[in-house]
Amino acid sequence: MQIRDATPHDVPAVLPMVDAISRLHASWDPARFRTTASVLDSYRAWLTARATDPRAVFLLAERDGRVVAYLIGTIEDEIPIYWTPQTGWIHDLWVDPTYRNEGLGRQMTMLAVERFRALGMTQVRLQTASANDVGHALFTQCGFRNSTVEMICEL
Repeated sequence: MQIRDATPHDVPAVLPMVDAISRLHASWDPARFRTTASVLDSYRAWLTARATDPRAVFLLAERDGRVVAYLIGTIEDEIPIYWTPQTGWIHDLWVDPTYRNEGLGRQMTMLAVERFRALGMTQVRLQTASANDVGHALFTQCGFRNSTVEMICEL
């Protein structure tokens, strides 16, 4: 398995995984994660820009020339009342089901944390769906802890 930085050329290979993660999130909580029909077009543009963004961490894992996982993170500004002005944010981590339980998600997460550290970040944050027990366990093993709970009131 090879983990490497993504390039704009890689984005088409990532889009099916974006579709899969979007559908999974929508199945867990459609009121929170339902997306628009143009989600893949939006992601295509966003990921292409992130692939050359020095403030982004965009990683791919390949096996036998096939992209089997991706992680995308960016540096985000915090609201000014908090002590840390910017944080690294892991937005997505997806591993093809065939390649799960091999430690790939952990390797990619830890590499992203190190990349954010090298970019001067003092915190890395992420959100996981309440239903994502596997994700909670993975990120806890990587040193993350619960900090806030997002709540929804549907109107």
